[in-house]
Parts: sequence; structure tokens; C-alpha cells
Amino acid sequence: MIIRNKEKEVTGKADIAAFPDWLPKWMKSKNIVLWGAADLRSFSTPPDETGKDFPAAISYVVPMNPRIMSGIQNGPDQAYADEYARVNDHINALSKALCAEITGRGFRAQPLAASDRTDTVAIKGDFPHKTAATRAGLGWVGRHCQLITRPFGSWVRLGTIFMDMDLPLGPSTERHFCGRCMRCVDACPAKALKGNAWYPGLPREEIVDVHACDQWKKTHYLRYHNGHVCGICSAVCPYGIKSLKRA
Repeated sequence: MIIRNKEKEVTGKADIAAFPDWLPKWMKSKNIVLWGAADLRSFSTPPDETGKDFPAAISYVVPMNPRIMSGIQNGPDQAYADEYARVNDHINALSKALCAEITGRGFRAQPLAASDRTDTVAIKGDFPHKTAATRAGLGWVGRHCQLITRPFGSWVRLGTIFMDMDLPLGPSTERHFCGRCMRCVDACPAKALKGNAWYPGLPREEIVDVHACDQWKKTHYLRYHNGHVCGICSAVCPYGIKSLKRA
């Protein structure tokens, strides 16, 4: 995990000096302040054009506007819908650019689209961004089934680039830091959150009823991205509220 603050760059167990010199510079130039590399050798990833899986991924975080996030504790609004779309578009552009940098150096790379629901029955994408992020050590999964980071809480969107570069991987996050907090569970209007604490390998179904969540959004918030956004559970997360105070 790599976090840049105003004074200095702070690293987790992965030493920044072990990364190729161009990569931290690229991240800094794009104002990406939280990123890392994930070991995905035990997972099946979307294949490249030859049908080969990828052994690893670069995961990074783009924060949402904290003032917009703090304003949706009672439900999404147009400002949130616009911010959601803006950040997703920004992530897709960043991932495309980083893939070009990696392939230009002779490696394989492939971006994972932001918030792209490719399986409408199971309500999921090609690969969980959160899996790459937790394996890269960027945070943990909260009781609202979203990644929580120390700097920004869950008020973030995630980018993932599958690749085969030889980079320092992890360390993987192995536990949650939600304590006994149930604010997201209590706030969920769909009653879709089950209150279980995350650990690596816990099935999504043990955290959230995705169909109940999806149905509530389509019934009440269809005007925002065809009912694909809500954000209430994230808006009430204490880790996100802390980021607003810092901002």
C-alpha cells in the first residue's frame, strides 16, 4: 500500500524503491495517492486476447467528493449521480493510459472497467475490484460490502489493471476494522445488509442480499443511472465522515 500525504510518502511492507522508477512517478503525475499491486495467482481473471489469465493486478483508489458523499445519507441526488459518473469515467481513462504504459514496456496488461455490470442475473462484473484492492492491501471490505480505506473511508471508486509485471505484491489485508459498528446495516433502506464482518474468502451473499439492494434502487432511484446507485450505506460510514472532517 502506498499513501502520499502532504509531508512525505508512506509505504506499507512494499518498499517504494522496489517498484520500477517510472511507476510511482506516473501515479504521482496522475494524483493517485493510494495504490498497490495484488497477487491474483489463486484467482481466475478475465483472460487476455490469447486466453491467458493474469497473475497480478495494480489496484488504485480515486476518492469521491466528500461533501457530496456526506449529503446523501437520506438517499442519492443528482450531484452524487454526476460525481459517480465523473469518477468512473476518470478511472476508465486512467486505466487505459496505464495499460498503454505497461504494454509499451513489453508486458501484458488489461483494464477492468469501472462499475461495469456484465452479469445482470448475478449482478456482478467480470472481476471484483475489491478483491484486487484487498489483495493489494489498500483496505478491507465493510459490512456494506464496499472497500474501506484509512484515508478516505469507503467514499472511493476503484481502478484495476491486470498485468504480468514483476512488482512487490501486497501485503494482503487479512481482517476488517469495523469493530462492532453497524451504522451501514441500520441505515440500509432495503434491509439488504446482513451485518456479518468480512474476512478474506467470505462469500458476498453472507454480507449483502444483492437482489434486495438492486430492487430497492430500481424502485426508488431509477432516475439515477437506471437505478444502479444509492450510496446511503457508504455515506453513513464513520471512516468516510472522518475524511470529510479532514477535508
